[in-house]
Amino acid sequence: MSKIETRIYVNVTDNETRIAVVEDGRLVELLTERPETERIVGDIYKGKVTAVLPGIQAAFVDIGLEKAGFLHFSDTTDYQGSKSLLFDMEFIDEDSLKKPVVSKRKKTTGIADVVKKGQEILVQVIREQIDSKGPRLTSIISLPGRYLVMIPGGKQIGISKKISDISEKKRLKKTVTSLKPPKFGIIVRTVARGKDGRSFRADMNMLTKRWEKMKKQIEKLPAPALVHKDLELTAGIIRDLLTPDVVEVVIDDKKEYSKIIKYLKALDPKLRSIVKFHKDKEPLFDKIGIESEIEKMLERKVWIKRGSNIVIDQTEALVTIDVNTGRFTGKGKWEDAIFKTNLEAAREIARQIRLRDIGGIIIVDFIDMDNREHRQHVFNEFKSALSRDHSENYISSISDLGLVEMTRKRVRPSFMHAISDRCPVCDGVGRVLSRESMAVKIERWFKRAASAARLNRFQLIVNPQVANLLLAGRPSRLRNLEKNLRLKIDVIVDTTLHPEEFKVLDTGTEKDVTDKFMI
Repeated sequence: MSKIETRIYVNVTDNETRIAVVEDGRLVELLTERPETERIVGDIYKGKVTAVLPGIQAAFVDIGLEKAGFLHFSDTTDYQGSKSLLFDMEFIDEDSLKKPVVSKRKKTTGIADVVKKGQEILVQVIREQIDSKGPRLTSIISLPGRYLVMIPGGKQIGISKKISDISEKKRLKKTVTSLKPPKFGIIVRTVARGKDGRSFRADMNMLTKRWEKMKKQIEKLPAPALVHKDLELTAGIIRDLLTPDVVEVVIDDKKEYSKIIKYLKALDPKLRSIVKFHKDKEPLFDKIGIESEIEKMLERKVWIKRGSNIVIDQTEALVTIDVNTGRFTGKGKWEDAIFKTNLEAAREIARQIRLRDIGGIIIVDFIDMDNREHRQHVFNEFKSALSRDHSENYISSISDLGLVEMTRKRVRPSFMHAISDRCPVCDGVGRVLSRESMAVKIERWFKRAASAARLNRFQLIVNPQVANLLLAGRPSRLRNLEKNLRLKIDVIVDTTLHPEEFKVLDTGTEKDVTDKFMI
């Protein structure tokens, strides 16, 4: 696999920070943070258990935020007493953190064996609040550094799965084992590949001091309380994403630039050479040509090469992505045209999933392919394109129907949910009744009114589009309605009225009688 050049661009304003990750000239990730949506993933709290629900093997923990945090049994450890902050666990690599092996000293069978209502507990946020769901928590505390993640109370050493070279894994494990402080588990991060003991020692010293400081806070502060705040967005990205593939980091804010340079001085002074300050008057994202691409990120339809496209629909439960040939017909066999379209779509879908930060259950509907080799090739291409994704994901094999089912770890709301509100007109449905449907609904209302009441003069208040339909033609639909029902109906146009709403007033009393004859 050829080396991919990665560039990170940071745009800072008073009300928003945006970080764009560009690989080989293409935007693949966009992270945003606003004052009202400050990220809390990685933050550590001293919380109080407010409810234990054995039925769903979970507990709710008050951590001082608007909504209680959700702690599932799979995200807990075997606490040795309610006041203990340490635990024993085993792990293999980064991806198995959420499935620790519980200490043999005390067998647990469910959430009720681990926590009790009213208990104070140390927890860390692993997923932001999404819609009506509170943040997801874990009691497996992890302290991330540049090269290592330290687990207070752990005892094993794990190596990132992304380090595939066996000899390098053995070297790293041997180096870390000789340096590991007692009562700490260690995870060696991917970026540690090729690094020596000096780098690891610096990380360990920093993280050990941080833990000692936190323990004092834990003893002193009453629950609920924030014990440790993780790095701000930009510094966190620099810590987590600054791999050898990154050739440039450009920041357009002097204060943020100075802060990152100072941070790198302590982290890794050699990295300061790739960090640059954007001095031009032209906005940074405009100059690198990604602002227009960001504007399109809420669109359902994404055009890809040769006139084909993908359509992305996000619901509360899952996301569906449909592949269409569009204008692409190919120059050879139709089967080859479908294959080429699916290949292009596989790459673009992987990019859009990362770019829009789509999580949860994802269903991808590729165009049907009869050729098994073609199906496998497309699946391999899709899996390869997602291999650089930092979020944990699982992808099932492509089915005979051309469907791929996958899950992607959801840490925060997707880009669409983060920067948009539910539509006040359709309330998230995505559709509203047509004006024809509304006109028919209004006609049925007056038929019920004519047969059930002695009233014969009304004022009808409607949206302009519906009014235009009712009054169009000679005679108009409204005039025919008046003639057939022997009524007098005056139409009043209200531009503020919801397209699916109308009001009817009794002209004689000026009372609202809409609900009287509504089903």
